[in-house]
This record gives sequence, C-alpha cells and structure tokens, in this order.
Amino acid sequence: MKHWILALRPKTLTAALVPVGVGSALSYGLVQDFKPVLAALALMSALFIQIGTNFINDASDFEKGADTAERIGPQRVTQSGLLSPRAVFSAGFLCFFVAILLGIPLVLAGGWPLVGIGLFSVLAGYAYTAGPFPLAYWGLGDLFVLIFFGWVAVGGMFYLNSGTFHSGAWVAGTQVGFLATVLIAVNNLRDRATDIKASKKTLAVRFGESFSKVEIAVLALAPFLGAFYWSSFGLKWAAWLPCFTLPIALRLVQNVRQTPPGAMYNQFLAQGAALHLSFGVLLSVGLALGVVP
Repeated sequence: MKHWILALRPKTLTAALVPVGVGSALSYGLVQDFKPVLAALALMSALFIQIGTNFINDASDFEKGADTAERIGPQRVTQSGLLSPRAVFSAGFLCFFVAILLGIPLVLAGGWPLVGIGLFSVLAGYAYTAGPFPLAYWGLGDLFVLIFFGWVAVGGMFYLNSGTFHSGAWVAGTQVGFLATVLIAVNNLRDRATDIKASKKTLAVRFGESFSKVEIAVLALAPFLGAFYWSSFGLKWAAWLPCFTLPIALRLVQNVRQTPPGAMYNQFLAQGAALHLSFGVLLSVGLALGVVP
C-alpha cells in the first residue's frame, strides 16, 4: 500500500484542489451560486484524473528512459522496481475510468460542455507522457498544466456552479494555472540533464537554464497583477489577500536564480507547492467574500 501511496504523489494533489475551490468561490462571490454536491464530485473526478496522470507518467517516463538511476527528484515506484510498469499503467487507466463515472452527474447538471471538458481532460492526462505524441516530451507540458489546471478547471467549475461564463474565470484560471506551472518548470529545470539524455524536449531542454529561471520568475510573480483586475470589479479582498503570499514567491524566485539545477530543487518544489496552495486559498476566500462597497 505504501508503494501505491508513493506513486499517487499526494503532495501534488493540491493542484486539483485549488482550481475547484477558486472556481466555486468565484461563482459564489459573483452570482451567489454554489452547488456543494457538484463541487465535491468535480473535486473527486479531478483528483482521479490527476492521480491517473501521475501513474501513467511514472510508468511512461521509466519506459522512455527519462527516469533512471541518475534521477535526483522524488522516488518513482516504477524506476525503483517497487511496482511493475504494467500494474502502474493499469492503475492509471482505472483512475481515468473512475473519473469518468464521477463525471456523469456533472454532465447531467452542466450539459455538453462538461462532456468536452471531461473527455478532453482524461485524454490529455494520458497524452501528457504517453501515446504517439507525448506532450511533455515536445515541450508542451507547461502549456498543458496552464490549460487544464488553470483555465479548464477554474472555468469549468464556475460554469458548473453558475451555468454562465465570466471573464473573471479566465483571470483566476490564469493566476492559478501560472502557479501550478511553476511546479512543472522547477521540476523540468531540475531534471534537465537527464531529460537531455532521454530526448525529453522540455522547455528547459529546448531553451536552456537561463530561460527556465526567467520563466519561473514570470510564472511566480505575474499572478499578483490580477489584483488590479479584481479591484476594478470591487472584489478588493480577492485583490489583496493573495498578496500576503508575495514573500513566498520572491523567496522562490531568488532561490532558483541563485542555485544551479540539482537536488536543492526538491525544496524549491515544496516552496512552489506552498505558494500555489496558499495563494489559491486566499484567493478563494477573497472571491467568496464578494464585492466590497
């Protein structure tokens, strides 16, 4: 059991939790509409999609040679020989199947847009590192995270709760998506040397260390510009509460700038996860508080 818990990467699962919370809080704050049962089902479905993606990634990276004995990141169960690639792949597909089952009530409530969101998310989760065109191996992993853990997740939750679309969902999705992408960017910069050997053409491999450090700085700091957007709508709590996490962002950017890729980046990943979660929680609280007269 502990091997399977290791494989599902519990520390990464906040990436599914945050956009569900932000999208629901935005709907409650703007249109006073929140459906807790649907939100809970959406969260469970999102978690199973992410866990399934983690399983497929674990087995696929091992089979493609990206995870070897030289790996300096967190332990991977397939590369370590703790679980077989076949078992991990099967678990990934099972998680995708459960996510689809959990999505059926969401489709009944939200209609055809939820069909597209759900199926596209599952297919993208598989295609992240598997299939004939693995996204992460062509430098598209960062964009994948921004789209699915930002725009799709936040926008989908807002639509599911409110039945409408709003530009705020795109802004909040961008904020959350940028901070989720920080984790991938730090991870890829840490693994750049081994990814080169495995022909995994991440952005860090394609454009180099300096580019990646600038990318991480932009991704970590740009979300704070959203404060001006929320202020224009009178959502002052949503504008300024997340700013309390700015010291975490600045410390992360400084650490990455001053440190060459290596094992220390595992600590920077933890900082990025803390930034993503704390920013998301404070943004959710601010949005739920609604318009300030």
